[in-house]
Amino acid sequence: MTSLQTSTAHSRKAVFVCLFVVCAVPITLRAQQNQVSGTVKDPSGAAIVSARVTIHTAHKIETTQADSAGKFQFSGLSDLTGTVEVAANGFLSSTQNWSLSAGNADLNFTLQPAAEGERVVISATRTELKLSEVPGSAVQLSETDIAANPALTADDMLRQVPGFSMFRRSSSRIANPTTQGVSLRGLGASGASRALLLEDSLPLVDPFGGWVYWDRIPRSGVSSVEVFRGGSSSLYGSDALGGVVQFLSKVPEAPSMSLDVSYGTENTPDTSLWAGTSISRWDLETSADLSHTDGYILLPASQRGAVDTPANSEHATLTGSAGYKFSDRGRVFLNGGYFTEARHNGTAFQKNSTATGSGAVGIDSPIGSSSQISARVFGQAQGYDQTFSSVRSITAPRDTEVPTDIQHVPSQQLGGTFQWNQTLKSHTLIFGVDTQEVMGASDEQLLLASMLSVAGGRERSTGLFAQDIFRIARKWTVIAGVRWDNWNNFSGSTVQTPVPAGPPTAVIFPDRSENSFSPRLSLLRALNSNLSVSVSGYRAFRAPTLNELYRSFQQGIVFTQSNPFLRAEKLTGAETGIRAVGFDNKLESRATFFWADIVDPVTNVTISTGSTILRQRQNLGRTRSLGVELDGAFHLTRTMELSAGYQFVHAYVADSSSSLIGKNVPEVPRHQLTWEARYWNPKRAMLSVQGRYSAAQYDDDLNTLVLPHYYVMDLFAGRELRRGFTIYLAGENILNQRYAFTLTPPTPLTSLAPPILARAGIRYDFPAREK
Repeated sequence: MTSLQTSTAHSRKAVFVCLFVVCAVPITLRAQQNQVSGTVKDPSGAAIVSARVTIHTAHKIETTQADSAGKFQFSGLSDLTGTVEVAANGFLSSTQNWSLSAGNADLNFTLQPAAEGERVVISATRTELKLSEVPGSAVQLSETDIAANPALTADDMLRQVPGFSMFRRSSSRIANPTTQGVSLRGLGASGASRALLLEDSLPLVDPFGGWVYWDRIPRSGVSSVEVFRGGSSSLYGSDALGGVVQFLSKVPEAPSMSLDVSYGTENTPDTSLWAGTSISRWDLETSADLSHTDGYILLPASQRGAVDTPANSEHATLTGSAGYKFSDRGRVFLNGGYFTEARHNGTAFQKNSTATGSGAVGIDSPIGSSSQISARVFGQAQGYDQTFSSVRSITAPRDTEVPTDIQHVPSQQLGGTFQWNQTLKSHTLIFGVDTQEVMGASDEQLLLASMLSVAGGRERSTGLFAQDIFRIARKWTVIAGVRWDNWNNFSGSTVQTPVPAGPPTAVIFPDRSENSFSPRLSLLRALNSNLSVSVSGYRAFRAPTLNELYRSFQQGIVFTQSNPFLRAEKLTGAETGIRAVGFDNKLESRATFFWADIVDPVTNVTISTGSTILRQRQNLGRTRSLGVELDGAFHLTRTMELSAGYQFVHAYVADSSSSLIGKNVPEVPRHQLTWEARYWNPKRAMLSVQGRYSAAQYDDDLNTLVLPHYYVMDLFAGRELRRGFTIYLAGENILNQRYAFTLTPPTPLTSLAPPILARAGIRYDFPAREK
C-alpha cells in the first residue's frame, strides 16, 4: 500500500511537471519573440545616429541607442504595453505608447530641432542650463551653424558674432599670433585676451602671453561653440574679464568619422579629420588638422619694396583621447595633443614659430542621485620663437632689412580644477577650486645693442568659487555667485650680458601678491512663455601676463617695453536684457544693454615719437564701455533661416593721468553688424550667404591712425551625395574688399586684409546620412 501511494505521488508530480513545461514554453517563447522596434529620423528624413531610446514597462526600464541607420529594437518583453522615449542632442524629445496585443510594435519617430531657447549651454554657469534661462548675452553655434560657415579658421568663423574681435582685425591665417587676443563688448585688447577661451572646460589661452593659437582647434571635431558676453570672473577667474568662448568636442557613442579636404586660392590645401568609436564602456577618439597657405604681400603695391615677401603660414595639430564610462553619469578620461606652426610675417627675416605639447586627465562622477563632482589636471610645455627687423630705404624704398632681435620664449603650465554640483528641489549649488602655475622667460639676442637678455618669472594663482542657481515659482531665475582669487608673481628678473664678452647686469624684481573678489548677481523674470527680462551686476578682473610683465618687442620703428610692475585690471559691470519669441517660436530675438568700467587697464601707451616710437605697457587709469547688443533669428521654414546681429559700443578713456582722457579705446569699432541667409536641405542644396560690417576704429592710443570701415561677404554652397560624401564651394570676402587692418608709422604703412579666398572641398561623414 505504501509502495502504491508512493508510485501515485511520483506520477502526479510527473504530470504536473509536464503540464508546467507545456504551458511555460509557449509563454517563454512568446516573451522572447515580443519586440518593439523602430527608427529615429530628423524632418529631412536623415537618420539620427546614437539617439537615446528608453523603453518603459511596468517591470523594467531599458535604454539603447539608435544605430547608423537610426534603427532600434527591444526584445524579450514580458509586458504587453508601455512607452518609448527618444532624445538626441539638438532635438526635442518625443514619446510614444506601444502595445503588443496585435503583434510586435514598430514605431517611427521624427524629432524636431530644438528651438534656440531650448538648447542647453554650460559656459555661462559651469552647469547645464537652457539658453532661454541664461540671464545674460549668450550665443550658441550648433554643428549646422559651423558647417554653414565658409571660414577656414575658427577666429574668422566667430567674427559672425557681434562684439567678438581681436587686437588686430586680420585673419589668423596671416597674422602674428601675438595679435590674436580676444575682445568682447569693446573692452579692447593689447595682444592678450580679455575673454577666456576654453575647449571642453580646459583653457586654450596661451599661459605666457594671453593670446590664442586658433589652429589648435580641429574643426571637424567641434560639436558646438558657446559665446557668453559679460564679465565671468565669478566662475572662471582671470582672463574671463569680458566673457567666455568655449569649443565643445564630439564624444563618440558609435563608430564614426568626419574627414574634410579642401584646396583654395593662394595655394591653400587644408585637411581636417575626426574619428572615434565606443567599445563597451570605452570611448576613443582622435583628430588631426593640417593646413598651409602661401599667403600674400601685406602692403599695397605702391608701398612695397625689395624686402617685402608674402605673409604665409602652415600648421599641424594632432590630438587623442580615451575615456571610460563607469556609470550613467560617471566617466574618466585622458587626452593629449601636439601642435606646431610656422609663419613668415611679411619680410624675409621676420618669422615666428611655435611648438606645444599638452595633456589632461579628468573624472566626472556622481555622488548619489543629486550630486556630481568633476576634477581636471592639465599641463603644457611650449616653445615660441620670433625674429624682428628694421626696414630701411637706402637706394630705394624698403630695399634694406636690418635684423634687430631674435627671441626664444620657453614656457610651462600646470593646473587643476575641482567642482562639486549639488541639485536640490529648486536649487543648483556649485562649489569649486582651481589653481595653476606658469613659468616662462624671453631669451633674446639684441643684435643692434650687442646684448643677450633673459627676462622672465613665474606666476601662481588660486581661486575659490561658489554659485547658487535657484528658481522661484517657475517665473524667477536667480543666479548668485562669488569668487576669491589670489595670485603671486615671483622669481622675476632681467639679466643682460654684453656680446662678445662682459659682466652680466641683473635686475631682480620684488615678489608681488594681489587678491581679487568677484561677485555676480543675475535675475531673470519670465513675464510669459514668449517674453522675459533680465538684469545682472558683476565684478571681474584680469591679472597681467608674464609677456606683459617681462617681454618687450618691436614692430617696424615701434618699440614696446614690458613693465614688471603692472597691476591687475578690474572691471565693474551691469547689464539688462529682454528676450522675445513669436510666431510659434519661429522668431527669436534678444536685446542687451551693457555698461562696464575697467580700472587700471593694461594699455600700450606712447611715451615718445621720432625716428623710433617708444611705447610701454602701463595701467592707464580707467576706461568705459557702454552699448547695446541685438541678436535675432527668423526660421521661415525648417530649411530656411534668416539671422542678424548688431552691436553699438562707445569705448573711451574715462580717467587718466596723461592727455588720453576722452580718447577712444584703440581697436574698438563703434558699430558691428552681421547677417546670414541660409537654405539647408542636404538632399537638395546647402547654401549660406553671410555679411559683416565693421565701422572705423583707431589703431593707436593717441587716435591719430584711423582704420576705415569695411564690409565683406562670404558664401558657402554644397550638396550631399551618396554614401556620406558632400561636395562644397566656400568663398571668404567674395567681394574682394582689401580693407586695412593695421597702420605702421611713420608713413604710415598700410597692411591689407586678405583678398578673396575661394575653396573647393569634399567631406566624408560616417555613418552616412540616410536618403
